[in-house]
Amino acid sequence: MPNNITPVTFASLNLAEPLMRAIADAGYTQPTPVQAQAIPLVLAGGDLLAGAQTGTGKTAGFTLPVLHLLNAKPAANPGAGRPRCLILTPTRELAAQVEESVKTYGKYLSLKSLVMFGGVNINPQIKSLRSPVDILVATPGRLLDHVGQKTLDLSAVEILILDEADRMLDMGFIRDIKKILALLPKKRQNLLFSATFSEEIKTLSDGLLNNPGFVEVARRNTTSELVSQTVHMVAQKLKSHLLSHLIKHNDWKQVLVFTRTKHGANRLAEKLNADGIPAAAIHGNKSQAARTKALAQFKDGTMPVLVATDIAARGLDIDMLPHVVNFELPNVPEDYVHRIGRTGRAGSNGAAISLVDSEELQHLKDIERLIKTQIPRISIDSFVPPTHIPAEAPRPPRPQHGQKRHSNTTAGNRPPREGQAPTGNRAPREGQAQRPRNPNAPQQPRDPRGPQTGLPRSAQKPRPPQSTPKPQPLLSEAARHQAMPQPALFSPRPAARRGK
Repeated sequence: MPNNITPVTFASLNLAEPLMRAIADAGYTQPTPVQAQAIPLVLAGGDLLAGAQTGTGKTAGFTLPVLHLLNAKPAANPGAGRPRCLILTPTRELAAQVEESVKTYGKYLSLKSLVMFGGVNINPQIKSLRSPVDILVATPGRLLDHVGQKTLDLSAVEILILDEADRMLDMGFIRDIKKILALLPKKRQNLLFSATFSEEIKTLSDGLLNNPGFVEVARRNTTSELVSQTVHMVAQKLKSHLLSHLIKHNDWKQVLVFTRTKHGANRLAEKLNADGIPAAAIHGNKSQAARTKALAQFKDGTMPVLVATDIAARGLDIDMLPHVVNFELPNVPEDYVHRIGRTGRAGSNGAAISLVDSEELQHLKDIERLIKTQIPRISIDSFVPPTHIPAEAPRPPRPQHGQKRHSNTTAGNRPPREGQAPTGNRAPREGQAQRPRNPNAPQQPRDPRGPQTGLPRSAQKPRPPQSTPKPQPLLSEAARHQAMPQPALFSPRPAARRGK
C-alpha cells in the first residue's frame, strides 16, 4: 500500500507571514520532527514537555510559535522591564544563542528581546530594562540579581520556557528556579525542553506543567546515527601526543575537545600551541569576553581547536562541526551524549573520538550501557609514541563513578594545603623535638600575661593594659558634683579574722 502521508512543511503550520519570510531567508523549507510536533502544540496554548536529541532544532521549536503568539496578541499592560516571555537557560553561551535565534526569526516583527547573564557588567542590562521588552532570555543567577535590585518585573510573564532543563538541575539551579517560579503569575503557558529525561525532570514537570502535551522524537539518551563513534585506548600520559598526531595526520580543520578539569583544558591548549596547533580553552574560570572571543574564532575557522570543559557541552551550536574528541571521559554517562551531540547536527555527518585510559574502562562500559551500543576500539598504526616524555604533575583522584567532583571534598575531609600538615597531626617545627604528652601530668596554669623568660615572676614588669579607657565627656561643675559618689550613711562592719 503506497504511503500517502503528506510531509509537514512550514507553510502548513500556519505561522505568521513575517515569520515565514524569516524562515525563507534562513533557507529552511521543511521543519525537523521536533519542530513539526511541538509548534502546533505551542500554538494551541497548552503546556508542553518536549525531549529530543541535541541538534534536532529544539530552539526553533519554541522560538517560532512564541513569536507568533506574542505578535498576534498585543501586551495588555506594557511597561519598562516587564517581559511577556521568559526563557531560562543553564549557560551563558546557550542564552546568547537562543536570543540570537529570537532575533533571526523575529527580524520582521516589532517585538523586542533581551539577553542577560553573569560574568559581564550589569549596568548595560539595567539600562536596557528601562525600555519595554517582550522576550527575555536569561540565566537564573543573573535574573535573580536583577529581581533583587528591583530592575525587573516578572508579573507580566505569559509564557515560561525552561531550555535544557536537565542541565539546569545538574548545575544546581533547582533553588533558583523555585524562587523564580514564585515570582511569576499563576496563569501562564509553560514549556519544558530537555535533551534527556530523569526522575528529577519528571518531578519538576509534574509540579510545573498542567496537562502537558508530550513530544519525544527519539529514544531517551540516544546518540545521533549521523555521528560515527570510535575509541582509542591510550595511556593518559600519551593522550596529548596522540591528539596532536590525529589533528596533523588527518588535517583536521575544526575540532572540539572536551577535558575533565579547567586546569586540564589550559594545559592541553598550551601543549597543542607548543606543537604548532592553534588552540584556545574555555571554561568557568575564563572571563565572558575571553569565552566569547574564543568561540567566535572557533566558529569562523581562525582557531582550529577549542578545548572545553562540560560547560560547553550544552548550547554550542556550530554549523557543520566535523570532529568532537573526548580527551577524558565524563563521570556522568549522560554528559557523553551531550558532548558528542555538538557534531552530526542539522543533517550533517560527524565523528566522535574518545581517548580512553585503562582507568576509564568502567566509565566507558557505563556509557555503552546507556546508549545501548558498543563503541568500536580502533588502533592508530601511524602513531609512534615519543621516547622521552616529561613527567607530569600527579592528577587529583577521580570522583567515584556517577558523582560530581565536588562531592568528594567536604569540610571535614578536605586535604591539607601544599606544605601543610594535616589537622590534628601537625609535624613539629624544624629543630624542635616532639615530646609525648603525659595525660596524667598536672596542668600548670598559664600566665595570662604570657611567658617572660629569664625573670622571676616578682621581677617581671607588668604589661600595659590592652585597651585604653574611654575618654569621659566634659561635665559642668553641678553635674560633676552630682556624679561624685556620696559617702555612705553607715560604715560597713569589718570582716572578722579567720581563726579568731
